[in-house]
Amino acid sequence: MPTTGSVEEKTTPAVPFTNATRIQVSLVTAAEKRTLAWLAARLPGWVNSDHLTVLGFAAQIMVGVSYALACHNPQWLLWGILFLAVNWFGDSLDGTLARFRNCQRPRYGFYVDHVIVAIGSTALMVGIALSGYMSPIVAMSLLVAFLLLAIETYLATYTVGKFHLSFFNLGPTEIRIILALGNVALYAHGPWSHIAGHRFLLFDVGAIIAMIGMGIMFVYAAIKHTAQLYREERLS
Repeated sequence: MPTTGSVEEKTTPAVPFTNATRIQVSLVTAAEKRTLAWLAARLPGWVNSDHLTVLGFAAQIMVGVSYALACHNPQWLLWGILFLAVNWFGDSLDGTLARFRNCQRPRYGFYVDHVIVAIGSTALMVGIALSGYMSPIVAMSLLVAFLLLAIETYLATYTVGKFHLSFFNLGPTEIRIILALGNVALYAHGPWSHIAGHRFLLFDVGAIIAMIGMGIMFVYAAIKHTAQLYREERLS
């Protein structure tokens, strides 16, 4: 029997956890996986996946800062490309390194990565909204569209057991490449595009196309997964 005033130590059993199936079919997936595996095998031992996660997160914040500063000096668009590359390095390599060294933390990694994605994406879009290269209302609408698609992805990961890292052959790496090419176009030709005799911000046009695409992806995935779950859990 414990003595008066003592505290009985209790241990909470670990919650059973099953990894969702990762689904990534994009334009650069094969080449990217080979590159990441090559890099993971050559990183020094003192570098771990947490270091890479922090590096990728800091770089994404700096992409947003670069856009915000580009309204004063367009050369920050080129710095933004550099930070996009650093973000790819940290964000894409952290999980690969953990798997290569067999030191995975599936719940921690999934949770932290996607909290960071939400914060980093918000910082990125706020930076673009402040840059003058995209209308603020368009930037915030694009952020909402992205977060809606992200929420659907996370819900499907939990309920269906499939984690989609790409849609219609487009994943995070392709989005970074598109942003980098957009920065080059802005730096070389300025912020405006002309369509049918009217002048529009180039990034507004790209954002509207992206929103339409993400809207289609969201509706398609939501209908598909709702139908699947309904079939699997019919009312008796």
